[in-house]
Amino acid sequence: MRLTSLSAIALLAASTSGYCLAAAQTDTTTPQLADTYINDEILPPIISWHGGSESLIQAADSKWATPFEQNGLKTSPSYDETFAWLDKLIAESEMLKKVSIGKSPQGREIWMIVASKEGVENATALASNGKPTLLVQAGIHSGEIDGKDAGMMLLRDMVFNGKSGLLDNANLLFVPIFSVDGHERSSEYNRVNQRGPVNMGWRTTAQNLNLNRDYAKADTPEMQHMLRAINIWQPDLYIDVHVTDGIDYQYDVTFGYNLPQGKSPSIYNWLENSYRPRIESALSEQGHIPGPLVFAIDNADISKGMSLWNASPRFSNGYGDARHLPTILIENHSLKPFKQRVLGTYVMLESSLQAIADDSTKLKSAIKQDKYRYSQRVTLTWQQEQQEQQAQGWDFKGIGYTLEQSAISGNEIVRWNGQPKLYPNLPVIGGTQADIKVNRPDAYYIPPQWQEVIKRMSVHGIRMTTLDKPTQLKLQQYQFTNPNFNNSDYEGRQQVKAEVTSQAVDVKLPTGTVRIDTKQPLGDLAILLLEPQSPDSLFQWGFFNPIFTRTEYIENYAVEPLAAKMLKDDPALQAEFDKALKDPEFAANPRARLRWFYERSPYFDNQYLKYPVLRGN
Repeated sequence: MRLTSLSAIALLAASTSGYCLAAAQTDTTTPQLADTYINDEILPPIISWHGGSESLIQAADSKWATPFEQNGLKTSPSYDETFAWLDKLIAESEMLKKVSIGKSPQGREIWMIVASKEGVENATALASNGKPTLLVQAGIHSGEIDGKDAGMMLLRDMVFNGKSGLLDNANLLFVPIFSVDGHERSSEYNRVNQRGPVNMGWRTTAQNLNLNRDYAKADTPEMQHMLRAINIWQPDLYIDVHVTDGIDYQYDVTFGYNLPQGKSPSIYNWLENSYRPRIESALSEQGHIPGPLVFAIDNADISKGMSLWNASPRFSNGYGDARHLPTILIENHSLKPFKQRVLGTYVMLESSLQAIADDSTKLKSAIKQDKYRYSQRVTLTWQQEQQEQQAQGWDFKGIGYTLEQSAISGNEIVRWNGQPKLYPNLPVIGGTQADIKVNRPDAYYIPPQWQEVIKRMSVHGIRMTTLDKPTQLKLQQYQFTNPNFNNSDYEGRQQVKAEVTSQAVDVKLPTGTVRIDTKQPLGDLAILLLEPQSPDSLFQWGFFNPIFTRTEYIENYAVEPLAAKMLKDDPALQAEFDKALKDPEFAANPRARLRWFYERSPYFDNQYLKYPVLRGN
């Protein structure tokens, strides 16, 4: 299939813009939905699907049909429509309560539905029932909204259709829309690579920040609200619902989580050996094709294989690994119709509630093991390697394609043909080889003036104590050289990397210094946030960038006599200077020669390029 001309696309927009034009002109009360989405003509061929999960759908004229069901299984309701419908449902059942976890920058409430047999509406009461809790979050990227409509159907069926038993041995926390402001920046043109719903929200927040890059730095109000909610409600399983970008394939529901090499190996074992088989079986029985997360090494050459993702803490699943919260990243396939994706998500959410109810003891035990593991060596970065445990490779359920020369780009472009094709024994490459490691310190010390850093650690729920008097300690301090700043802004910040060395210091810490013990449930998270070589450290996110600014100087007329006196008083310094002069570039640079003496004088800023966060032993 070739791309249509611009005129054809314009004609398509007029004829399939979500409602039939003629119907809209003749009947404004009951618009008829078009047969296709506005972008169907430019997407790969659609694969017809029917599965057992279609039995979950209520008739459009049913009293408790969701807006998704009322409108031909092609639309998703607005923010106001969503909560108007949910409010009516909540009024019908003592099992459901609605609480706000905070407001967005544009002033919208971020609502969470609390579902429990006891009908509780606060975290203390929920914890007292002793049941495991599932937190489901939809719309972190608000155009990827499958989880909202699936969750609404599931709540309805708990109240009216005999599924209240799901809450006999489990609790559900459901955030229908996380990025509420982005959700309301809705258009049928927002996600060209996705088959529905008709109108989709925007990928980023009203501040143009990506919430699924914000877990570690927690810049956005939305993320700060979510992290506080996690700390308060203490879920045992966290599901983050997305829709993919990328290639075409047969799988409609793919999902993944942390790897065994990460910070939560016991949680990984439970997810891999108990959770995944159960969920994949449930999805398959209902006619879906489940699979692991799909990331092609080369989208134009499937034979190169797949990438196994070891997510860092900026992402939901990487953050879950760091804080020992079992976290599932669902990536429904964007090229599957909205109906199919919503139904697959429903099956997965229902099965997840059953899984934590039936295996609560092992799940809670795995979480506890990882929270109190306290590994003495902590890996900060990983290198890519062939996955030996998958020596047979991945028999990948793909779609056939050809490469065609494009007159538009001048490059080869993939043309998917819609025909299922098995790609046997594909290699799998993943970031699982440990690279930079550090010893686990007993504690970190943050000087009181670094208030933004201290506040972020508090938002994460990391336990801290404050020194109530000046304290003399022998600690370790990092020194930076060759800082390298990103040339462009990323997620509202100027990131930085630098070469790192460490030295012992005998320092008097002032009153108000914050001490963070690493032997706590969130100790691993604290290490990843405070070790400067960690890719999602607050250092690399730019929280400490002021240390790279020199604010005191010395005039050349003062350096000259100072340097002469230093050389006269210190023969060893004279020998060091003579050696430095053997470098022709240095010898020919008067400013560099004067700076050399200034940096070795007592007048030089002794905090310049030094990391203010200190490490215990």
